[in-house]
Amino acid sequence: MAKTTFGVVQFACTDNVDHNLATATRLVREAAGAGAQVVLVQELFEDLYFCQEEKAEHFAKARTLDQEHPTLKAMRALAAELGVVLPVSLFERANQAYYNSLVMVDADGGVLGLYRKSHIPDGPGYEEKFYFRPGDTGFRVWPTRFGTIGVGICWDQWFPEAARSMALMGADALLYPTAIGSEPATGFDSMEHWRTVMRGHAGANIMPVMAANRIGVERFGESELTFYGSSFIAGQHGELVAEAGRSGEAVLTASFDLEAIRAERAAWGLFRDRRPELYGRLSTGDGSLPLR
Repeated sequence: MAKTTFGVVQFACTDNVDHNLATATRLVREAAGAGAQVVLVQELFEDLYFCQEEKAEHFAKARTLDQEHPTLKAMRALAAELGVVLPVSLFERANQAYYNSLVMVDADGGVLGLYRKSHIPDGPGYEEKFYFRPGDTGFRVWPTRFGTIGVGICWDQWFPEAARSMALMGADALLYPTAIGSEPATGFDSMEHWRTVMRGHAGANIMPVMAANRIGVERFGESELTFYGSSFIAGQHGELVAEAGRSGEAVLTASFDLEAIRAERAAWGLFRDRRPELYGRLSTGDGSLPLR
């Protein structure tokens, strides 16, 4: 059976968009050179993670996602040149609305569609609700040249409902670009928790899962975050197949026989034995059902 090779890259961002794009391009090329056919770059890689603070000036960073968007244009050209699939995370302006968005670029440079981040966090150091509306696209899955891929964005990765929804829509692999690090309010080191939750998605849905995170210390005013990298690729049983360190650039690759995994997923029975008629509480806010 033919295998699909996935790549994940991680790097430190700066306040210079051109520099960050050049770094992403260099690492995508390295991943493609190592055989990667689908390459994941971290969330909002164009800039520093500005959501540490609430300042109206940062809205100017958003752009409409049209043919002339410079970063999207460059990534589309790169995808076509290398023949790789590239999910591209961008700060989107759509008329009066602003979204944390992702454009799925196929291996010919064509745009397959748009996903807008569904779950928007709001807490010390991660004040995204000031900037982003909750996404209105629903979860998205795309049939790319190298397999059917579902993509969530950062905070989406904590929700098993999102992973299961994408699996039900036909995904063969789940990808999560992310920006996460130190927790200013608690000091808790969330790295292993972060990984464990996504590895659970892999095991529960019997499909590879991977995440790309940034590294380095970023400061805005009195706020400081240390991003813990630790990007990884997990196999369909939740096992770590490749992992990056907490610091330093990294390029990870791993190959999977998606057709064989699809057969394993069918044989295991997790989707056959689902009882969606019993899951009505999942659509409520507090787990209660109407009185009968």
